[in-house]
Amino acid sequence: MLRYLLTALLCVALPATAAETIDCRVVGISDGDTFTCLTANKQQVKVRMGEIDTPEKSQPYGTRARQALSDLVFGKDVTLNVQDRDRYGRTVARVMVGRMDVNAEMVRSGAAWAYRDYLKDRTLLDLEGTAKHFKRGLWSLPKSEQQAPWHWRKERRKGGSTRHAAAPAATQPAGTFSCNVTKSCKMMSGCAEARFQLRQCGNPRIDGDGDGVPCEAICR
Repeated sequence: MLRYLLTALLCVALPATAAETIDCRVVGISDGDTFTCLTANKQQVKVRMGEIDTPEKSQPYGTRARQALSDLVFGKDVTLNVQDRDRYGRTVARVMVGRMDVNAEMVRSGAAWAYRDYLKDRTLLDLEGTAKHFKRGLWSLPKSEQQAPWHWRKERRKGGSTRHAAAPAATQPAGTFSCNVTKSCKMMSGCAEARFQLRQCGNPRIDGDGDGVPCEAICR
């Protein structure tokens, strides 16, 4: 009888202690915290990196965060330490390349925030604090552009523009700028107009490196 009880207890305990891992090769990068990989049997896995959040593509540093992740994982074999599945069906995971914790490295290099709402590993906050202190990555941006992506998404869901997009209008008379003409940097009256052209008019010509900072000669 005792043997059967021990066996039953073991069977109950195993699922709780055996963490799921997936080995795969990264074949696509969506943004700074989302990518696609293929397992050895060609199963496609969409991955949302756990406990971190990176600037969205339309945010300052969004393109650079995507490139930072690509430099770390694209074309490489990774191990996913699975934490959850999100509502979009993506695998939420801590990602390892050899011994490197990619999630932590993204925060350490200033390419990602520690995601407060889903944080389990408090050391990510320490890494973020150090990156901020030394102005690495996104922390080198003007403070007005260091907006946490979860706040940015919340503002967008409300149907309003982000505080960054609204800034030029707050310092210029109404109607000063227009989207009727797509301008080059040489045609701008100043940084405020350059920001308006990029964020309100979607002018890609003035942000050649895709970092969210237009006409860097006048906006730095």
